[in-house]
Amino acid sequence: MTHRNSPRGVMTTAIHAGEGPDAATGASAPPLHMSSTFVTDQVAGFSAHDLQDNSAYLYARWGNPTVRMLEQKIAALEGTADCLCLASGMAAATAIFLTFLSAGDHVIVSDVSYAGVAELARDTLPRLGIRVSTVNMSDPAAVAAALRPDTRLIHTETPVNPIGRLTDLAAIAALAHGAGALLSCDATFASPLGQDCRALGVDLILHSVTKYIGGHGDAVGGAVAGSNELIARMRGEAAIHHGGVMSPFNAWLIARGLATLPLRMKAHEAGASAVAGWLETRPAVTRVIYPGLPSHPQHDLAQRQMRNMSAMISFQVGSADQGEALAQAMIERLETIHYAVSLGHHRSLIFWMGTRALMDTSFRLDGAQLADYRAYAGDGIFRLSVGLEDAEDLIADLGRVL
Repeated sequence: MTHRNSPRGVMTTAIHAGEGPDAATGASAPPLHMSSTFVTDQVAGFSAHDLQDNSAYLYARWGNPTVRMLEQKIAALEGTADCLCLASGMAAATAIFLTFLSAGDHVIVSDVSYAGVAELARDTLPRLGIRVSTVNMSDPAAVAAALRPDTRLIHTETPVNPIGRLTDLAAIAALAHGAGALLSCDATFASPLGQDCRALGVDLILHSVTKYIGGHGDAVGGAVAGSNELIARMRGEAAIHHGGVMSPFNAWLIARGLATLPLRMKAHEAGASAVAGWLETRPAVTRVIYPGLPSHPQHDLAQRQMRNMSAMISFQVGSADQGEALAQAMIERLETIHYAVSLGHHRSLIFWMGTRALMDTSFRLDGAQLADYRAYAGDGIFRLSVGLEDAEDLIADLGRVL
């Protein structure tokens, strides 16, 4: 199958984009360049601002060939002109906010998002003089009502962490661009293969590459894909000035994982579909949220917008006390699924997320926003990241406690 954003197939793109035989040795596998500095045969300025697009590598914070290989690979999969890789998904999110927002600017942020992003938006940005509105991004009318003349950025996430709610990206992109603002989207839950963010109007596509892109739970990193102009601004601000650059070794590990992303996402989706369907049959489970299920409240949007439903399942089991008791049983009795945070790995991971605790720390929602969150999560949810194990084994493992 030809990749939607490349004349080459998606597997070919994942394997070959950004790399080729090593010019010095002929090695087929991409080399790992761990050097912090590079010998140059040209007189060059001491500031990174003197660098040109064709400048040689000089210092690893300014650029590294192994990291650049990963950036080109992600950009090819996303169909964007460029990509910037950073030390973590939070470094990537912070890079977006602090590159494109200044004191006096206004940003609209999804009222439910990755906890670190939610806390950054609610606690840090206002301290820097940036005005923040948190909005339910599943409601375009609410987004439109939050727009101001000084709105510079709308930041969304779809599917949203941890409840699996979706954002209609095309609708929100139209609102952002109509107001002269940028649209950024954390697409970590979907992966680059889950939805065509660029075609849907997203300007800055964010991934925690720790998750599906790396896929093996052994390297931390973040990435933002976008146009040459936007990524160049971020590279000068976030990489060179903020300094949160990616380790070349992590880039090498993540690129190795990325080569199998198309195969893995097919298997992730198939396993999650089987597990989600089984969960809906369990008497102890009161609600299952998975975009691939007809019971998902935005299933029609998922079918229009998503190309792969990924493998993130949220489910309720009743009260907070019941959830906490079941979490303890999982810690004691699960044999295949790991009771641990994070997601998108080849191993299945599950974790209890109580609503009250998240409201006290990360989200601090009330009124209609809290009611919408509770419609998905109740008193709390289990967030299950379905790995690559046989679905029958995962179902048997969950059957020990459900």
